[in-house]
Amino acid sequence: MSAAPANDYPGQRLGLPREGRGSVARPGRRVGALFVDYGAAYLISGFFGWDSLAILVIFAAIQIVFLPTLQGSPGHRLFGLRLQRLDGAWAGLWRPVVRTLLLIVVIPAVIWDADQRGLHDKAAGTILVRS
Repeated sequence: MSAAPANDYPGQRLGLPREGRGSVARPGRRVGALFVDYGAAYLISGFFGWDSLAILVIFAAIQIVFLPTLQGSPGHRLFGLRLQRLDGAWAGLWRPVVRTLLLIVVIPAVIWDADQRGLHDKAAGTILVRS
């Protein structure tokens, strides 16, 4: 019985390139995109009295609206990222909803596999790559 080959880089076993377009999005870009999206939600929530529930709902709405339409949230696009299915196709409509619901729970997003895919991406069958 042979062991599975070790990954030299995230995304190798998925057939993705090491770097550049189509490579797995690295943590720095992901965190930057998260700050942009959360910051936008925070600013918009000022119309609702800076309510913490409003921030969460607005953040979720940003994700659910922009992931299927622009293949990424505003933060993703600013940091050169896009969301796709594992086969490279459009994520569709339901995958961004599942991904977002798990993202706002937080825990699935901070548990990653060797390919730097969070549980929220694994459950939705998506991956965040460089565009």
